[in-house]
Amino acid sequence: MRIIAITTPEFFPGESPLLACLLRLGVDRLHVRKPNADEAALRALLETLPVESRKRISLHDHHALAVELGLGGVHLNRRNPAAPAGFRGIVSRSCHSLAEVERAKGETDYLFLSPIFDSLSKAGYGSRFTIEELRAAGQAGTIDEKVIALGGLSTRTLREALTIPFGGLAFLGALWGDEPGRMDEQELTKRYKTIENEIRIYLSGI
Repeated sequence: MRIIAITTPEFFPGESPLLACLLRLGVDRLHVRKPNADEAALRALLETLPVESRKRISLHDHHALAVELGLGGVHLNRRNPAAPAGFRGIVSRSCHSLAEVERAKGETDYLFLSPIFDSLSKAGYGSRFTIEELRAAGQAGTIDEKVIALGGLSTRTLREALTIPFGGLAFLGALWGDEPGRMDEQELTKRYKTIENEIRIYLSGI
């Protein structure tokens, strides 16, 4: 079960050490999503992150930086529908329906399906699926190891998500909370370890 962390959409003071902390903790992938950032600001952030961890970083915007800095992945979306020329790493994308998942699975290494539950980070961004629909999609093979759950994942919803055969879980609000600028490494580590432990406990009981 892969654990994926997604950055907040906006930069905040002290962000770089926290991202490096997540990489040290062993997050499977770090998705850097800064849709309003210019290329220079995004490069400045990425250059502060450990070189040895760059293969575990996926970039949502300014994909040319993935080639330039040796990042391991790019994430496709409406703003960036294709990987840059010369890129040889992991390609992922976002989907918001099961029909999209069926169309896109053969074209990507993995994809996000969202929102699974009501979003913690986007007001008014509610779940688009029932648990019954998702379980049926798992039984049909639409949801499998290439599909990553995103949206509203927290310690409250985690175990329900784990009853569906997703290949991983992506976290944003559960890690960063409402005031990421006040986050410190101790609190972030606590949040990450709580998620990791909940997953391990559940899977050990299957």
